[in-house]
Order: sequence, then C-alpha cells, then structure tokens
Amino acid sequence: MPLRHLTPFDQRLFRQYGRGPTVPVPDPLLHHAVARHARATPHAVAAEHQGARITYGELDRYAGALAARLVREGVRPGDHVGLFVRRSIPMLVGLLGILKAGAAYVPQDIGLVPPAQLTHVIRTARTRVVLTIAEHAHRVPLPDGHLLLPLDEPLPYAPPPRVRVSGDDGAYVLFTSGTTGRPNGVKVTHRNVANLLLTAPGGLGVRPGDRVAQLLNIAFDMAAWEILGCLAHGGTLVIRGKDLAAAARTADVLVATPTVLSGLDPAACPRVRTVAVAGEPCPRPLADRWARQAAFFNCCGPTETTIVNTMSRHDPSAPLLTIGRPTPNNTVYVLDADRRPLPIGEVGEMWAGGACVSAGYLGDDALNAERYAPDPFLGGGRRMFRTRDLGRWTPGGELEHLGRTDDQVKVRGFRVELDSVSSVLESAAGCTRAVTLRRDARTLVSFVCPADVDPDAARRAVADALPYYCVPEQVLPLALLPETDRGKVDKQALLHMIEQRVAVASR
Repeated sequence: MPLRHLTPFDQRLFRQYGRGPTVPVPDPLLHHAVARHARATPHAVAAEHQGARITYGELDRYAGALAARLVREGVRPGDHVGLFVRRSIPMLVGLLGILKAGAAYVPQDIGLVPPAQLTHVIRTARTRVVLTIAEHAHRVPLPDGHLLLPLDEPLPYAPPPRVRVSGDDGAYVLFTSGTTGRPNGVKVTHRNVANLLLTAPGGLGVRPGDRVAQLLNIAFDMAAWEILGCLAHGGTLVIRGKDLAAAARTADVLVATPTVLSGLDPAACPRVRTVAVAGEPCPRPLADRWARQAAFFNCCGPTETTIVNTMSRHDPSAPLLTIGRPTPNNTVYVLDADRRPLPIGEVGEMWAGGACVSAGYLGDDALNAERYAPDPFLGGGRRMFRTRDLGRWTPGGELEHLGRTDDQVKVRGFRVELDSVSSVLESAAGCTRAVTLRRDARTLVSFVCPADVDPDAARRAVADALPYYCVPEQVLPLALLPETDRGKVDKQALLHMIEQRVAVASR
C-alpha cells in the first residue's frame, strides 16, 4: 500500500486534499459545443479583430468547408495538421476546421518562429498538411509531398464531414521550450481539454455575450484556454492587434501570464470581472491588485497536464497566495525523491494525476519514461506526470507553490530557491515584480520593477529575511521585464543584460 508509511491522519488528508471533485463533463469534444452555439445563435458574434467580425454561424460554416477540404486531402482522425498563423479570424477557422476533420492542430506563430523550428515541428509532428495565410506562405519550409493551404482563400461551401472522433483522440500538439533547446511536442487529447474548460472553475464563468480577450501566442497552451474556453461557452473572442491594452479594455475575462498582466492597469479595464493567471509564479502585489476588482484565479500546471490542473480564487485578505486545489477529476500528490507521499506541510515535488494527464511526448520514449509514470494512487492503468514543481500542503488543504526543482541552485555550496528570494523582494516597498537568477557559483542577481524601487532597501529586505548566501549581489530596477514570445519573463535576456553591464564596467 503506497500510504502505509504515513500516519492515519496524514493518509486521510492525502486523499482529501489531493483529489479534485468528481464532476461529469458534458461532452469531451469542444468543437461540438461551438457547433451547438452556431445552431442556437448563428448571428451572435464569435470573434472580432481590428474592426472585422465573424458570427458563430459564419465560423461554423467556414470551418465545416475547411474540414471537408482536409478530409478530401486525406486528413484522418489521429493526424496532425500544422496551423502556422498569426492572431486573426482565419486562425479560428483553421483551428476549428482541423478539429472538425478529426485531426489535432499544431500551432506555431508564423511571424516569430525561425525556419529551423518550423522544420523540427513539421518533422516531429508529421504534419503532412499545413495551414497558413497567403502572405506568410513563403516562410513555411515545406518538404516535398506536403500540402500548404492558405486560410484566406475562399472555399466553396461543402457540408462538414462526418468523422468519428473520440475524447481520447488528439485535440492539439504543443511544442514546449524544452530543457535541451529542442522543443518537445506534447499531445493533448479532447478529453484533457474539455475536462478543464467545461467544468468549474476552469470555464471561468464565461456565458454567451461575454467578451474574452485573446492576448497570448497561439503556440502557448494558455491561448487554447482563451480561444476554446470562449467559443465553447458562446462568448465573443476579442483578438488583440498590436495594442494589447486595447483588447483588455473591452473584455470581461482575461487569461494571462503574470508578466503580461503586469503591463495592464486594472483601472483601465473596468469591465473585467474574471482574471486567471498561470505560466510562471504570480507576485502577491499583482494578485492583490486585481483581486480587489475581479474574481482572480491563481493557477498552476505545465502543458503536459493540460493548461492548468490547480486553481485558487485569491482573497487579498488571505495570509498566503496559493495555487489552490486540484481542478475537477484531477489529483495532485506531493512526493519525495522515491515517489512516496510526504506528510502534510512537508516540501516535495508535485506529481499530477487524473483527467489532465496528456498523451505524452511525440517520438521521445526516454522522456516519456522520465516524466510519466503509472499512478499507484488511482491505479487502473492511469498515469501521473512529474511536474518538477516544488510544493507543500497548507493545514487547510491549499497548495503552496515553492518554485521549480530546476530553480533550486547551489550558491557558495548552499541550496537556494530563487523564487523565495524574489518573493521577499516583492514584499519590499514599491516593488511589484522581482526575478532572481544565479550568475555564477557565488553570485545571485535580482531584477525588480518598477524602475523607482530603491535597490538598497530591496537588498536589505532580503538580508533581513534570509541567510547571507541568498542576498543578491546586485538588485537592478527596471521599468519593464523583458518577455519571451509566450509572455513569460525572458531570463536569458536578463542574464545577457548583466554580462553586458559587467563588460562595460571592466573596460
């Protein structure tokens, strides 16, 4: 029995805290939900982008015609189809058309991704068909025998194909950044996605007529939360142009990384009633600021556990900002290095189980064996996923996120959790964001926002709260933190900034 080493009290809490509620999912196929809205309210606006609009009826009709074309080209359930686009209305037609054809979409932002990565994606995901926009077609490194279809060329009407798709078929394949520099393709099923988006709180309370901002990169899994979470509930997707704030200003619901959200002013977004953040640790000041205006959900979960698998509605008066509890039909286990459950309150690595666990990495058996394992707590052939996130249960059954296992570094021989240093900095006067990095075996550096934070006072806050080896050698105030194309803090750019400063100072 995997719990025998725990006291009866901890065994009971392990089961109670670690399991999300068991909830029925109405339909494992999200494109069915979109089609139902198209039949019920064909004239309702599904999406708008830079002055253009598309109704649910039009979106369903165009996506059905595209699906028919894909099936004529030999696309079948189980196949992967490239969706190499920029944010646009044709992006939505392509995404839904691929799902209606029974295939999984493989999204890449064609304006940002270098050709070498597109080549890797095409080869790894075996995308024999790629959809794009005519103006970007020249950027697609298409191998012989592959087909490129422009989404902005009109298709003759054709009834949507009748294809058999199950909840266990793939909905999308997302390429994570990968620790080796080579992106890893993660196959996520329809059942995985529907379990989050068609249950509460993952549905974010979206109702017909609500406006959901589409702010994020299509290749980032949280974009699926924005897009499919909106369309499956009959909302209007407000697709951003270059002005991110303009889209947020008219939205009722925001899904964002903390880095993206920190660039928005709650006072300028009076309609926003629900916010969800994930993708990186959320600073407490940012959570408090938005939670005073809206229902604010702090969430956690890697791509491999389908967008997020824990959520917490934050109360500014709460003593801690946590990532909450497992979402419906999901589990979270805090385990030691031997995969044994730890007593409540002890720090360990979080493993995720249940309906969120994705189908695995494409073409990488070794990585699958390293990160996925049989789930001894659910049994029945189920699998669990090693998140590499550190956490512990509070006495009340909430999860504290304590950084990544790969964010634990050695400095002067001592183990340091970088996120712990950043959390102390964020408690300093005027500091809203902080990032701490290891520069070398003896040196930490920190970056804080905004630019008028007193670096000496911030450094003293760390010295007062943590051991000497946790104190950063430098604290650099910045107006903004650099971002990756997925809306997270660009740590490589920050390290490069430090090296440049050192080089200039040594001349």
